[in-house]
Amino acid sequence: MALTNSQYDAIMRIYEQKHLRTHDRLTRHYSEIYEKIPRIREIDEEISHLGVAGAKALIDGNADAPARFRERLHALRDEKQALLAGSGYPSDYLEPSYECPDCQDTGYLDGRKCRCFQKAEIDLLYTQSNLQDILESENFSSFRMDYYSSDFIDPVSGKSSLDMAKEALHVCRSFVDSFGSKFQNLLIYGNTGVGKTFLTHCIARELMDHIHSVIYVTSSQLFDILGSREFDTDPEKRQAGALLDECELLIIDDLGTELTNSFTVSQLFICLNDRILQKKSTIISTNLSLNEIKSIYSERTFSRISSNYRLLKLAGDDIRIKKKLMK
Repeated sequence: MALTNSQYDAIMRIYEQKHLRTHDRLTRHYSEIYEKIPRIREIDEEISHLGVAGAKALIDGNADAPARFRERLHALRDEKQALLAGSGYPSDYLEPSYECPDCQDTGYLDGRKCRCFQKAEIDLLYTQSNLQDILESENFSSFRMDYYSSDFIDPVSGKSSLDMAKEALHVCRSFVDSFGSKFQNLLIYGNTGVGKTFLTHCIARELMDHIHSVIYVTSSQLFDILGSREFDTDPEKRQAGALLDECELLIIDDLGTELTNSFTVSQLFICLNDRILQKKSTIISTNLSLNEIKSIYSERTFSRISSNYRLLKLAGDDIRIKKKLMK
């Protein structure tokens, strides 16, 4: 999921296009205003001349000139604003209008990637992974409770499938509502086809809509990325590991479906522990039981999960089969 050079260039071309659109729009505005309000052209020309004259006066040692020039400059700008307002134009009509006022559509703020650039990265990655199409159909508004039964009782918790789904939905909505102000993690577990992945899609959709950086990986993809970060010298492949570290929310889907060995066990602990220390949220979905997680990934990893994650269990009949029967 790392950005290749071509992907980075594609994003930067978007920013170049934004600048061109801003320049073209501003040029059109000036042409329109100069035609309708010729006095504003005269004001702009005088402001330009004042700048040159002010610089010359400073070089010549005229100490009183700056104050006089500032006073005249303020008067001209006030007149310009009054003319715009009098003709029904907003005060910023002759100012550049940026889609992102923070970085002024450069993509960078104080030498670091702006949030708009991070959002562009995520959008590009999701577009290329086709996950955006899934999120159009799998979101909170399409989550259906009628797939869960009050008659299906989980033997471990004693709760019905419906009650467990209601609780999980409430927790997931609260997770979204408090995201950014409250550090939290989720482990969503249960048998196959009960909506675990669907709920992670719901959360991803909501947070992406609110310009939060979300990285979504299957467990197999996760360990491929972690392996590249550990052993690969290709900087583009290693960059994927940095994305895992930097994203505001990491979603690991289907933990336990990967080929498990000592490397995956140790890397999972490092990944989860690092994100806990950095106060960056993680959501894990898995078909494994809690005892299986402890057995496969070590007591140490399970301890970090159980003490830092909200554990949500879903149970019931396979929803995918129900959907087919309901058609």
